[in-house]
Amino acid sequence: MSIWQRKSRGKMLIDSGQAENLFDIDGIKVEKRKVSLGEYGLFVIGIEEKISDKNKKDLLNLCKKENTLFIQIETINYKNKLFDLQKEFSVGYYKKFITPYTAVIGLDNSEDEILKNMKQKGRYNIRLAVKKGVVVKEVSKTKENIKEFYNLMLETTSRDNFFGNKLEFYEVFLNSLENSSLLLAYKGEKVICGGIFIFDKDVSIYYYGASTSSKEYRNLMAPYLLQWEAIKRAKNYGSVLYDFLGVSEPNKKNTSLSGVTDFKLKLTKDVRDVSNSYIFVNKRLKYFFILLLRKLGNI
Repeated sequence: MSIWQRKSRGKMLIDSGQAENLFDIDGIKVEKRKVSLGEYGLFVIGIEEKISDKNKKDLLNLCKKENTLFIQIETINYKNKLFDLQKEFSVGYYKKFITPYTAVIGLDNSEDEILKNMKQKGRYNIRLAVKKGVVVKEVSKTKENIKEFYNLMLETTSRDNFFGNKLEFYEVFLNSLENSSLLLAYKGEKVICGGIFIFDKDVSIYYYGASTSSKEYRNLMAPYLLQWEAIKRAKNYGSVLYDFLGVSEPNKKNTSLSGVTDFKLKLTKDVRDVSNSYIFVNKRLKYFFILLLRKLGNI
């Protein structure tokens, strides 16, 4: 079962206010979320196996019973065994949660082999961070440590011009999800970089990362050492794969993920197409009206 379908993730969504309700259809977790203009959508995120005809019917019936705007399904599969739902659903999505392409590292190789498969610049930056005295620690999930990470996230979102989550979300995330970890990178007593990770037997995931904007510390290359320490922890945990969670589609330039893609691809060459999205629209007129308003920037 993927992390997206775990009961603990559902609890996290409810506790953080991201989901209004959760349903279970023969083990398939369904999230009910507020979308726009007083409407709700149903989301089935991270399905690994083909959905039976009975369950597809049950999902469609749930959408109609709850009178939601739509139901959206996102698959996740690291072995390129993506399945098709186009008979009942259309290809597409209202809001994408799983980036279609991701970068991964197979952890059956030795640490030396993993390093060898990185770009030379990635290996160099890891060694540089060590040489400059950067130290990565897995810290307890206290309010103080999470606030340290959050402060870095504020710097990161301001620098890279995107929206982050509230402090309370990261607190709920770390204290609700099983196997979640907070790693912080230090130069002396100064926290200069941090990441939130899920370590699991199947796939370990790099969820959130943040770093200081201070020029004094940015040339220490702490994010590279942070990733290397996380990769080693995932391997020691017994994970099969380490997932960097999202990169740009190959050969596409100047996307919103270009910066993080460049960073991640210094550490691995393995890019995979892991997720398709499907949607069944229950209220077509209102759905397309909302899409039009979104396109015009009115909502």
